[in-house]
Amino acid sequence: QVQLAESGGGLVQPGGSLRLSCEVSGRTSSGYAVGWFRQSPGKEREFVTAIRISGGHIYYADSVKGRFTLSRDNAKNTVWLQMNILKSDDTAVYYCYVHIVPNIYWGKGIQVTVSS
Repeated sequence: QVQLAESGGGLVQPGGSLRLSCEVSGRTSSGYAVGWFRQSPGKEREFVTAIRISGGHIYYADSVKGRFTLSRDNAKNTVWLQMNILKSDDTAVYYCYVHIVPNIYWGKGIQVTVSS
């Protein structure tokens, strides 16, 4: 069993910043990937960013490149998503996920609202 605990969401003005965190606990292994998806009202869940823990390469959606930064601390089993220059289009519920082959585990989601 794997558990994910997200924190850090909230309301921010356009151009502002937020930092999300996701702590992973439970039965994990060294060769997993972790990252974030998001879902806006009326839209499908979309990929935001992910990192393969063993390889270290970080993937970003084009819409967030240059603004969002994913970082991790393996010792703490925690990843952070630093979101800068936020736009209204970034408003969504953000979901942390962990891919431990063959399963994918999801967090409960955390609301990020960008509005003036």
